[in-house]
Amino acid sequence: MSYAISTLQTLPDYLSWFVTASAMTGVFMAVYTVVTPWREVSLIREGNAAAALSCMGTLIGYVLVLGSIMRHAVSHADMLIWGVIGLAMQLLALSAARLVVGHGIRARMERGDMATGIALAGLSVAFGLLSAATMTPDGSSVIGGP
Repeated sequence: MSYAISTLQTLPDYLSWFVTASAMTGVFMAVYTVVTPWREVSLIREGNAAAALSCMGTLIGYVLVLGSIMRHAVSHADMLIWGVIGLAMQLLALSAARLVVGHGIRARMERGDMATGIALAGLSVAFGLLSAATMTPDGSSVIGGP
């Protein structure tokens, strides 16, 4: 019984970090859906699988970054600062995807072009993985880092 009580003493910290991360994820998704030139949520509600795949790939990409940030952050403020940087990297991934996919990305997403959805999701996850791997306070996860 004492082990359970001892373990549960960290519950307030867990809840604090989880709630903060959830709020940051909500803000990220709100910003991302405003920035994309297509109506992400509406398309998903209409059954557009390409939009759903793209959106979830972006969500996974950001949460990968957020998980790494939480692992290395020394405070909530630290997590917020790096979370904003992670958000910027996902917006950069969207810009890169627009270059890779080319003109007409909005129309392609609106008509449910799966190749476009896969490309967007893949780039978002790739940017998220790269960001997560490099967002450490001492650069220790970077090859050749200190």
